[in-house]
Amino acid sequence: MARVGISGWNYPPWRGDFYPKGLPHRSELSFAASRLNSIEINGTFYALQKPVSFFRWAEETPEDFVFSVKGPRFITHMKKLRDVDVPVANFFASGVLALGQKLGPILWQLPPSLPFQPERIERFLDALPRSTGEAAYLARRHDQRLTGRSWTGTAVDRPLRHTIEVRHESYRSAEFTAMTRSSAVAVVVAETAGQWPQLFDVTADFVYVRLHGAAELYTSGYTPDELAVWAGRVRDWEGAGLAVYVYFDNDVKVRAPYDAQALQALLG
Repeated sequence: MARVGISGWNYPPWRGDFYPKGLPHRSELSFAASRLNSIEINGTFYALQKPVSFFRWAEETPEDFVFSVKGPRFITHMKKLRDVDVPVANFFASGVLALGQKLGPILWQLPPSLPFQPERIERFLDALPRSTGEAAYLARRHDQRLTGRSWTGTAVDRPLRHTIEVRHESYRSAEFTAMTRSSAVAVVVAETAGQWPQLFDVTADFVYVRLHGAAELYTSGYTPDELAVWAGRVRDWEGAGLAVYVYFDNDVKVRAPYDAQALQALLG
Protein backbone atom coordinates (compact mmCIF):
# COMPACT_ATOMS: atom_id res chain seq x y z
CA MET A 1 0.00 0.00 0.00
CA ALA A 2 1.36 3.37 -1.01
CA ARG A 3 1.40 6.10 1.62
CA VAL A 4 -0.14 9.32 0.31
CA GLY A 5 -0.40 12.46 2.37
CA ILE A 6 0.45 16.08 2.96
CA SER A 7 3.45 18.03 4.21
CA GLY A 8 2.23 19.49 7.49
CA TRP A 9 -1.36 20.04 8.56
CA ASN A 10 -1.46 23.30 10.51
CA TYR A 11 -2.36 25.89 7.85
CA PRO A 12 -4.80 28.75 8.65
CA PRO A 13 -6.06 29.07 5.02
CA TRP A 14 -7.28 25.45 5.21
CA ARG A 15 -9.73 26.31 7.99
CA GLY A 16 -13.26 26.58 6.70
CA ASP A 17 -12.13 24.91 3.45
CA PHE A 18 -10.52 21.49 3.90
CA TYR A 19 -11.15 21.70 7.64
CA PRO A 20 -14.84 22.22 8.41
CA LYS A 21 -15.80 25.61 9.76
CA GLY A 22 -15.61 25.58 13.54
CA LEU A 23 -13.39 22.51 13.79
CA PRO A 24 -11.14 23.00 16.85
CA HIS A 25 -7.49 23.48 15.89
CA ARG A 26 -6.53 20.58 18.17
CA SER A 27 -8.71 18.29 16.01
CA GLU A 28 -7.09 19.14 12.67
CA LEU A 29 -4.55 16.31 12.75
CA SER A 30 -7.14 13.65 13.53
CA PHE A 31 -9.40 15.08 10.80
CA ALA A 32 -6.63 14.94 8.18
CA ALA A 33 -5.53 11.49 9.35
CA SER A 34 -9.06 10.18 8.90
CA ARG A 35 -8.82 10.98 5.18
CA LEU A 36 -5.17 10.21 4.43
CA ASN A 37 -2.84 7.41 5.53
CA SER A 38 0.32 9.45 6.12
CA ILE A 39 1.55 12.95 6.95
CA GLU A 40 4.99 14.50 6.72
CA ILE A 41 5.80 16.35 9.95
CA ASN A 42 7.48 19.58 8.84
CA GLY A 43 7.46 21.54 12.10
CA THR A 44 10.61 19.61 13.03
CA PHE A 45 12.38 21.42 10.19
CA TYR A 46 11.98 24.78 11.91
CA ALA A 47 12.52 23.85 15.56
CA LEU A 48 13.05 20.87 17.82
CA GLN A 49 9.73 19.59 19.13
CA LYS A 50 9.01 17.97 22.49
CA PRO A 51 8.37 14.30 23.29
CA VAL A 52 4.86 15.12 24.52
CA SER A 53 3.97 16.39 21.04
CA PHE A 54 5.13 13.20 19.32
CA PHE A 55 3.23 11.07 21.83
CA ARG A 56 0.09 13.14 21.25
CA TRP A 57 0.39 12.92 17.45
CA ALA A 58 0.73 9.16 17.67
CA GLU A 59 -2.36 8.94 19.89
CA GLU A 60 -4.46 11.15 17.60
CA THR A 61 -3.97 9.05 14.46
CA PRO A 62 -5.25 5.62 13.36
CA GLU A 63 -3.36 2.48 14.28
CA ASP A 64 -2.02 1.90 10.75
CA PHE A 65 -1.04 5.55 10.20
CA VAL A 66 2.56 6.53 9.36
CA PHE A 67 4.43 9.80 9.79
CA SER A 68 7.56 10.86 8.00
CA VAL A 69 9.65 13.41 9.88
CA LYS A 70 11.64 16.26 8.36
CA GLY A 71 15.11 16.81 9.76
CA PRO A 72 16.03 20.24 11.18
CA ARG A 73 17.15 23.06 8.92
CA PHE A 74 19.79 23.81 11.56
CA ILE A 75 21.55 20.66 10.34
CA THR A 76 20.90 20.99 6.61
CA HIS A 77 20.72 24.74 5.96
CA MET A 78 22.70 26.40 8.73
CA LYS A 79 25.40 23.86 9.52
CA LYS A 80 25.18 22.50 5.96
CA LEU A 81 25.95 19.00 7.28
CA ARG A 82 29.24 20.05 8.92
CA ASP A 83 29.92 19.11 12.55
CA VAL A 84 26.38 17.87 13.09
CA ASP A 85 26.91 14.84 15.34
CA VAL A 86 25.40 16.58 18.37
CA PRO A 87 22.58 18.32 16.45
CA VAL A 88 21.57 14.96 14.95
CA ALA A 89 21.61 13.43 18.44
CA ASN A 90 19.46 16.32 19.68
CA PHE A 91 16.98 15.77 16.86
CA PHE A 92 16.47 12.12 17.71
CA ALA A 93 16.35 12.93 21.43
CA SER A 94 13.59 15.49 20.89
CA GLY A 95 10.93 12.78 20.78
CA VAL A 96 10.99 11.39 17.24
CA LEU A 97 11.17 7.83 18.57
CA ALA A 98 8.02 8.41 20.63
CA LEU A 99 6.06 7.87 17.40
CA GLY A 100 6.83 4.16 17.82
CA GLN A 101 5.46 1.98 15.03
CA LYS A 102 4.09 5.09 13.30
CA LEU A 103 7.57 6.43 12.55
CA GLY A 104 8.30 6.29 8.83
CA PRO A 105 11.17 7.80 6.83
CA ILE A 106 13.33 10.70 7.99
CA LEU A 107 13.56 13.44 5.34
CA TRP A 108 16.71 15.53 4.95
CA GLN A 109 16.09 18.49 2.61
CA LEU A 110 19.27 20.20 1.42
CA PRO A 111 19.34 23.91 0.46
CA PRO A 112 19.89 25.09 -3.14
CA SER A 113 23.15 26.67 -1.96
CA LEU A 114 24.72 23.31 -1.08
CA PRO A 115 26.33 21.63 -4.12
CA PHE A 116 27.39 18.01 -4.21
CA GLN A 117 30.58 17.67 -2.18
CA PRO A 118 31.27 13.93 -1.99
CA GLU A 119 33.20 13.81 1.27
CA ARG A 120 30.70 15.96 3.15
CA ILE A 121 27.66 14.05 1.86
CA GLU A 122 29.24 10.65 2.41
CA ARG A 123 30.21 11.45 5.99
CA PHE A 124 26.68 12.60 6.77
CA LEU A 125 25.01 9.57 5.20
CA ASP A 126 27.38 7.14 6.91
CA ALA A 127 26.64 8.67 10.33
CA LEU A 128 22.86 8.30 10.11
CA PRO A 129 21.32 5.66 12.40
CA ARG A 130 19.93 2.69 10.46
CA SER A 131 17.56 1.40 13.13
CA THR A 132 15.47 2.78 15.94
CA GLY A 133 17.86 1.10 18.36
CA GLU A 134 20.82 2.93 16.84
CA ALA A 135 18.81 6.16 16.90
CA ALA A 136 18.01 5.68 20.60
CA TYR A 137 21.68 5.07 21.38
CA LEU A 138 22.66 8.16 19.39
CA ALA A 139 19.94 10.24 21.09
CA ARG A 140 21.57 9.64 24.48
CA ARG A 141 24.49 11.76 23.29
CA HIS A 142 22.33 14.88 23.22
CA ASP A 143 23.63 18.06 24.81
CA GLN A 144 22.34 20.03 27.79
CA ARG A 145 19.64 21.76 25.77
CA LEU A 146 17.67 18.52 25.80
CA THR A 147 18.20 17.78 29.48
CA GLY A 148 14.83 17.15 31.08
CA ARG A 149 12.96 17.19 27.77
CA SER A 150 14.34 14.21 25.85
CA TRP A 151 13.05 10.79 24.85
CA THR A 152 15.76 8.26 24.09
CA GLY A 153 13.93 4.94 24.22
CA THR A 154 12.41 2.57 21.70
CA ALA A 155 10.20 -0.42 22.43
CA VAL A 156 11.30 -2.34 19.34
CA ASP A 157 14.50 -2.15 17.34
CA ARG A 158 13.43 -1.90 13.71
CA PRO A 159 14.92 -0.52 10.49
CA LEU A 160 14.95 3.25 10.07
CA ARG A 161 14.66 4.74 6.60
CA HIS A 162 16.25 8.00 5.42
CA THR A 163 15.62 10.06 2.29
CA ILE A 164 17.46 13.11 0.96
CA GLU A 165 16.03 15.94 -1.16
CA VAL A 166 18.58 17.87 -3.21
CA ARG A 167 18.21 21.26 -4.84
CA HIS A 168 21.42 21.78 -6.81
CA GLU A 169 22.11 20.50 -10.31
CA SER A 170 25.48 19.05 -9.28
CA TYR A 171 23.62 16.11 -7.71
CA ARG A 172 22.88 14.80 -11.20
CA SER A 173 25.92 12.65 -10.67
CA ALA A 174 26.64 8.95 -10.99
CA GLU A 175 28.83 9.27 -7.90
CA PHE A 176 25.95 10.68 -5.85
CA THR A 177 23.62 7.96 -7.08
CA ALA A 178 26.16 5.26 -6.20
CA MET A 179 26.75 6.85 -2.79
CA THR A 180 23.08 6.95 -1.84
CA ARG A 181 22.52 3.45 -3.18
CA SER A 182 25.42 2.14 -1.11
CA SER A 183 23.91 3.85 1.95
CA ALA A 184 20.36 2.67 1.09
CA VAL A 185 19.18 6.28 1.33
CA ALA A 186 16.37 7.20 -1.06
CA VAL A 187 16.78 10.26 -3.27
CA VAL A 188 13.56 12.28 -3.19
CA VAL A 189 11.63 12.48 -6.46
CA ALA A 190 10.67 16.15 -6.26
CA GLU A 191 8.38 18.10 -8.57
CA THR A 192 9.23 21.77 -8.17
CA ALA A 193 7.78 23.57 -11.23
CA GLY A 194 11.17 23.10 -12.91
CA GLN A 195 13.05 25.09 -10.27
CA TRP A 196 15.21 22.26 -8.89
CA PRO A 197 16.38 18.86 -10.17
CA GLN A 198 13.90 16.04 -10.59
CA LEU A 199 15.76 12.77 -10.08
CA PHE A 200 14.20 9.35 -10.58
CA ASP A 201 17.08 7.10 -9.50
CA VAL A 202 15.93 4.32 -7.18
CA THR A 203 18.59 3.96 -4.49
CA ALA A 204 16.76 2.19 -1.64
CA ASP A 205 13.91 -0.24 -1.02
CA PHE A 206 11.44 2.64 -1.07
CA VAL A 207 10.62 5.73 -3.13
CA TYR A 208 9.85 9.10 -1.56
CA VAL A 209 7.99 11.70 -3.65
CA ARG A 210 7.40 15.37 -2.81
CA LEU A 211 4.98 17.23 -5.07
CA HIS A 212 5.47 20.97 -4.60
CA GLY A 213 3.48 21.95 -7.70
CA ALA A 214 3.95 21.23 -11.40
CA ALA A 215 3.28 24.73 -12.76
CA GLU A 216 3.75 27.07 -9.79
CA LEU A 217 5.85 26.23 -6.75
CA TYR A 218 3.81 25.48 -3.59
CA THR A 219 0.69 26.89 -5.22
CA SER A 220 -0.65 25.13 -8.31
CA GLY A 221 -2.96 22.17 -8.07
CA TYR A 222 -2.69 18.94 -10.05
CA THR A 223 -4.99 18.15 -12.95
CA PRO A 224 -6.63 14.73 -13.29
CA ASP A 225 -4.21 13.89 -16.12
CA GLU A 226 -1.18 14.90 -14.02
CA LEU A 227 -2.41 12.83 -11.09
CA ALA A 228 -2.96 9.87 -13.42
CA VAL A 229 0.69 10.06 -14.48
CA TRP A 230 1.83 10.00 -10.84
CA ALA A 231 -0.56 7.14 -10.08
CA GLY A 232 1.01 5.16 -12.93
CA ARG A 233 4.49 5.80 -11.55
CA VAL A 234 3.44 4.73 -8.07
CA ARG A 235 1.96 1.49 -9.46
CA ASP A 236 5.17 0.80 -11.38
CA TRP A 237 7.29 1.30 -8.25
CA GLU A 238 4.99 -0.90 -6.21
CA GLY A 239 5.11 -3.51 -8.95
CA ALA A 240 8.90 -3.53 -8.57
CA GLY A 241 8.49 -4.37 -4.89
CA LEU A 242 9.20 -0.87 -3.55
CA ALA A 243 7.39 0.91 -0.74
CA VAL A 244 6.17 4.34 -1.86
CA TYR A 245 5.56 7.55 0.08
CA VAL A 246 4.00 10.58 -1.66
CA TYR A 247 3.49 13.97 -0.03
CA PHE A 248 1.82 17.04 -1.51
CA ASP A 249 3.39 20.37 -0.52
CA ASN A 250 1.28 22.67 -2.71
CA ASP A 251 -0.46 24.13 0.32
CA VAL A 252 -0.78 27.85 -0.47
CA LYS A 253 -4.16 27.63 -2.24
CA VAL A 254 -5.40 24.63 -0.25
CA ARG A 255 -4.64 22.19 -3.05
CA ALA A 256 -2.47 19.71 -1.13
CA PRO A 257 -5.15 17.82 0.85
CA TYR A 258 -7.51 17.56 -2.10
CA ASP A 259 -4.81 16.42 -4.51
CA ALA A 260 -3.61 13.86 -1.97
CA GLN A 261 -7.11 12.47 -1.58
CA ALA A 262 -7.55 12.35 -5.34
CA LEU A 263 -4.29 10.43 -5.83
CA GLN A 264 -5.16 8.08 -3.00
CA ALA A 265 -8.51 7.38 -4.69
CA LEU A 266 -6.79 6.64 -8.01
CA LEU A 267 -4.56 4.14 -6.26
CA GLY A 268 -7.52 2.45 -4.61
